[in-house]
Amino acid sequence: MLKKKYSRVILAFALVVTMCEGLLSFGPKNQTPEEKIANTVCQDIDAFSQYISDTLQPAILSRSSQNWQAYFLEARKHYKKIEWAAEYFTYATARLINGAPKTEAELAGQTITQPSGLQVMEQYIFPLPDTAAAPLLLQQTAIILENLQLLKAYFSNIPIASWQIFDAAKLEVFRMETLGITGFDNPLSRNSMEECAVSLAALKKVLSQYVSPNDNIQNLFHKSIVFLSANKDFNSFNRAAFIRNYANPLTAAIESLRRKLNLQGYQYNRLLRQDIFTLFDSNAFNADAYSPFINQENKAAKIKLGGALFTETAFSGNNKVSCASCHHPGNAFAENMIKHANIGGTGSIDRNTPSLINAALQPQQFYDQRAETLESQVADVMHNPKEMNGDLNAALKNIIASAKYETMFTHAFPEKKSIDSASVTEALAAYIRSLVKLNSRFDEYMQGNDAALTSEEVQGFNVFMGKAQCGTCHYMPLFSGVFPPKYITQDAEVLAVPARPKGKIIDPDRGLFTTLLRYNYYDSTRLLEFDHAFKTLSVRNISQTAPYMHNGIYETLEEVMEFYNNGGGVGEGLQVLNQSLSSEKLNLTPAEIKAVVAFMKSLDSR
Repeated sequence: MLKKKYSRVILAFALVVTMCEGLLSFGPKNQTPEEKIANTVCQDIDAFSQYISDTLQPAILSRSSQNWQAYFLEARKHYKKIEWAAEYFTYATARLINGAPKTEAELAGQTITQPSGLQVMEQYIFPLPDTAAAPLLLQQTAIILENLQLLKAYFSNIPIASWQIFDAAKLEVFRMETLGITGFDNPLSRNSMEECAVSLAALKKVLSQYVSPNDNIQNLFHKSIVFLSANKDFNSFNRAAFIRNYANPLTAAIESLRRKLNLQGYQYNRLLRQDIFTLFDSNAFNADAYSPFINQENKAAKIKLGGALFTETAFSGNNKVSCASCHHPGNAFAENMIKHANIGGTGSIDRNTPSLINAALQPQQFYDQRAETLESQVADVMHNPKEMNGDLNAALKNIIASAKYETMFTHAFPEKKSIDSASVTEALAAYIRSLVKLNSRFDEYMQGNDAALTSEEVQGFNVFMGKAQCGTCHYMPLFSGVFPPKYITQDAEVLAVPARPKGKIIDPDRGLFTTLLRYNYYDSTRLLEFDHAFKTLSVRNISQTAPYMHNGIYETLEEVMEFYNNGGGVGEGLQVLNQSLSSEKLNLTPAEIKAVVAFMKSLDSR
């Protein structure tokens, strides 16, 4: 009997084991790291959606604003957990969740996008909650929820690759360096360091799928998070120390791990190269990224030809003006004039002459962004009735007849039987692309040379990127309006620059508005937000390019800083309704202004 009893127990146990194995066979199979990461993203999206539905929306509906700020900040942290994935894989959707709170014009796609999401909401919650804005806030939460579902659908159905995950992780750290620590997407709440810490914690969890808990990269994440958590004050945060001691080693470690794991994928033709270690690598930016030519053969010969054509006066209507007449090498290829005289000698050209150094690192040219390529810019200037007033085809006849450039053309374009206008513009554009110089003392400092900057210049960088809010438009490390870290779009801002210093009337130049109007695609009433908007130029080499602004009204950097410190044109009393620059005073001290100016002078190329 006992033997039979034991037999029954063993048989029952075997049946239970068999049943469990059968049930497990219907459960999830062993998941790849990519699948686990995608599932985590989906879980975080669900948590974010639930938080909005269960906490944020009821608080807004109650009209009791006591907890609005705390709940909103928590919602932003939910987004920061998925930001790395949303921004990389679904950029257009991410922009609707946490895009800049201003209308954007996409010149290439001829579209105008209205702002939505968290940054729009922040304006009505900080510095004080506006209960009258409850309907608008609820509308924005509904938009966010809708787009979170789109995000989840993406990560639930479309496989992601490990090389993309590493690429996205590195770009997220670059995003923190260029945008996160500047308060770009939380200019009123300024909870920047805590949000960056949340983003890094999310990346730490993601990359834990590829390394052991004690791996160097995990230790770097931990140290970076500790530093951010211990230094939360926005104005006093040492951004230079964070970038040099934490962000740079972290992105270098991510790239090193990618190479160690031999994760290869599609190579995008983008401005910021994919295989760099830090933003300050000597070859970090691709000068040919915005070129319309995939074929870069005979580049050196084209640059040499373009350099010679740069001083050629035959392209002007009076045979006296060349590109070099306005773009002087000794002035960072700009000139120290308010506006250059027009070719007829009856007045001046429309705008101040900008520097050509690093012009290749911009997706559009001219203050009003009317040219999509450097080739288009060259042709525009040659035919502009105020600038060169030339005829390119007519000039070519004289050039061909002189045979001055015959050998150089042959070396640059051996496949062409004769010199044509396309060859001229391509050669000149190639020369301008050779003027990329990201080799200032600031770059050397960020590459590890402590002696490259003075303590005042380092302080100036920290103020520039923080309290002074310069870094929220002049994005590091290019310090222009080309938007990081993907560098696809370029900002234009309405600063309300007056027609004359201390004047109360805005300069009549309408800038980007005029360019958009030329498309004959937009209703002019939709363009008013872009009236008097101008491309955000780089402040690199700015010490050599005075006077400043599109109309050249400010002679010194101190005058420019005073203008910004006062809150732009509106802050100085101009009646302008669409200024995109904040009209609030910055309250910079004289010492802080002096330090920012010192820092900007450290950006001179060598």
